[in-house]
Amino acid sequence: MLSYIVRRLAYMVVVLVLVSVVCFYIINLPPGSFIETFATQLDAAGSPATQAQLDFLTVRYGLDQPLHVQYWNWIVPLVTQGDYGYSFEWQQPVWTLLADRLWLTIIVSLVSMVFVYVVSIPVALYSATHQYSVGDYSFSLLGIIGLAVPNFLLALVLLVASARLFGVTPTGLFSPEYITAPWSWEKVWDLMIHLPVPVIVVGLAGTAATIRILRSQLLDEFQKQYVITARAKGVPEGRLLMKYPFRVALNPIISTAGHLLPDIVSGSTIVAIVLGLPTIGPLLLRAIVAQDTYVAASCLMLLGVLTVVGVVMSDILLTMLDPRVRMSRAN
Repeated sequence: MLSYIVRRLAYMVVVLVLVSVVCFYIINLPPGSFIETFATQLDAAGSPATQAQLDFLTVRYGLDQPLHVQYWNWIVPLVTQGDYGYSFEWQQPVWTLLADRLWLTIIVSLVSMVFVYVVSIPVALYSATHQYSVGDYSFSLLGIIGLAVPNFLLALVLLVASARLFGVTPTGLFSPEYITAPWSWEKVWDLMIHLPVPVIVVGLAGTAATIRILRSQLLDEFQKQYVITARAKGVPEGRLLMKYPFRVALNPIISTAGHLLPDIVSGSTIVAIVLGLPTIGPLLLRAIVAQDTYVAASCLMLLGVLTVVGVVMSDILLTMLDPRVRMSRAN
């Protein structure tokens, strides 16, 4: 088991290096650069920049160098010093932009993941053990609706409903007086009050998908011979369910859990814009539009790290959960 974990961590380092290369090069694939975008904005504002000013900015930001040199100048300080570079548009270090947004993104994503599993697992267990009941049909209908309705549309509906029914618009993660205030217990409590709406909106699709996957897996396990034999021998239904079918049915949930966190982060960008959430998604979108290379590459790199780390953790959990996986690893 230890050797397997060491191998996976070694593979993770290699994958992250490749991810950093791909992220940086993808950001620079579109034609043009931040300087050209900046010049276009100045022209639209009626105060065009001179060529000397544009050349100065090009040299200052290192955009006159080959792409592999720009990548090297970004990745070396990132790995050795934790320096994410300098934002062209915001005129400040990238980490300054990412710091607060990163923590808020992690909080929203983790709470959304907890919401997904806390809601989906009991519902799936009930639906599988009460197949074709009224509750099963009701949860199946809600699951289909959850998969079919876009998250941003649900966010808009909740905004309109809250404004008309309660006179409150649940945008942002803080009340106005706490947005720039230092962290305190009052600010943490204010964050907790504002979390339910974005968590429900972001986690709804994942909850519906998890319910359907786990329910189908449980129903499939119920038809297998070992379950029929255990029931014939008089094993209590609750013990039988939790000890065998439930553990086996969790395999696809655990194996895909590593993708859930980055999917929540990247998939909630439009929701974050609609709800005014100060998370990484809107910052990434703005950086891509402005061709702010270091900001966009750093955001994509963070998503890559979340994906790789999540996959490694899900593989390790799957190895611990399923003895058959441990045997295959040994072979």
